[in-house]
Amino acid sequence: MLQIVPQMKIYLAHQYLDFRKGIDGIAAYCRTVLRQDPFSGALFVFHNRRRTAIKLLVYDGQGYWLCHKRFSSERLKWWPKKGGQLSQLGARQLQILLWNGDPSKAQFSEQWKPLQIS
Repeated sequence: MLQIVPQMKIYLAHQYLDFRKGIDGIAAYCRTVLRQDPFSGALFVFHNRRRTAIKLLVYDGQGYWLCHKRFSSERLKWWPKKGGQLSQLGARQLQILLWNGDPSKAQFSEQWKPLQIS
């Protein structure tokens, strides 16, 4: 089972990806275009040209996970429009994105609470 934890690095690729690519093609894209190590344990998030689907790629130490979600009736409502190749996203924001929400408008409580040492 794939576990997404708050400490995980999550990268969103700004450009769309040709979804005919499989694991090897996406890993090569991460290395050559995004200049990231696909073996690092970071999770990479991509969308297709029409913004009707999302693919996730992550290496867990034994092999790759490739997850594909196609939205049944809508297109993605949100994707970053910053310059550059990548944006970093938090685990909670990814959950909202996977449900086709807008993580930039979500209100979260603090992720970590400080310890009260007495």
